[in-house]
Amino acid sequence: MAGGATPQPLGGNEMPRFGGIATFMRLPGDTPVAELDVAVVGVPLDIGTSNRPGARFGPRGIRSESVLLRPYNMATRAAPFDSLAIDDTGDVATNPYNLLDSVDRITDHYRQLVANDLITVTMGGDHTIVLPILRAIVEKHGPVGMVHVDAHTDINDEMFGEKIAHGTPFRRAAEEGLLDPKRVVQIGMRGTGYAADDFDWSRDQGFRVVQVEECWHKSLTPLMEEVRQQVAGGPAYLSFDIDGLDPSVAPGTGTPEVGGLTTIQGLEIIRGCRGLDLVGCDLVEVAPAYDTTGNTSLLAANLLYEMLCVLPGVDYRD
Repeated sequence: MAGGATPQPLGGNEMPRFGGIATFMRLPGDTPVAELDVAVVGVPLDIGTSNRPGARFGPRGIRSESVLLRPYNMATRAAPFDSLAIDDTGDVATNPYNLLDSVDRITDHYRQLVANDLITVTMGGDHTIVLPILRAIVEKHGPVGMVHVDAHTDINDEMFGEKIAHGTPFRRAAEEGLLDPKRVVQIGMRGTGYAADDFDWSRDQGFRVVQVEECWHKSLTPLMEEVRQQVAGGPAYLSFDIDGLDPSVAPGTGTPEVGGLTTIQGLEIIRGCRGLDLVGCDLVEVAPAYDTTGNTSLLAANLLYEMLCVLPGVDYRD
């Protein structure tokens, strides 16, 4: 844990929630990286998308809706801001005209954060961003286990001839040795496919693939007990695509698929990661323009907060 006082979210009785500078949960946003344990980072990028664009505005939308959050988790009793030095460190300067240059920029940015022994919690951006993030993290931690929540496996070999896009990151990550395949679980996969074996490449690598039909009408707490056992034993990463949830609760995304997970199941998955050696997390594919109510961004902000609550070193109040 970094020394000194921990940054705190600005309270609603100090500044009205509609006022102030938009940082995640109204954190100060100016703490030197060397004094932090956890960096909340925005990666505004959507030129890797295959359908509806707009995830470049995800970090901005999430920050805006996060003003409704308070620092203590009344369900789990987690007190992340008292336990760890956490701050919003701003956005990666992605290149809106060049995806591959953006990928390199993201890796360079995260390499500096990881060099300071930080856990990174990321607001996307489309799912392309997880590949460069993992490249930086693995330089320090070695191959990671992963809990991946999504409607899609994102293991395409290519998209329109391109090897890097939002539907390819976990194919590349596996090929580059960034993942410990026996410790990878993908949850929520569903929808139509191009071939009957669309999910089989993941399984052939040793990933556990939990199709959404296995999750319908039930609590996922028992599943997460199994997931923790599989993913434990080394550094782990949590990647959460908002389209893993049903579009009735998260319409603001680029590639929605019907029949998805519920908000409660999303919470169960994240809370079920408590005890894993998480070295990084992300919440991606929020495209605020497709949800004029702001509910998708609000849900994303809550899920990111829940991720902060399960990081190593967080204390829980009796």
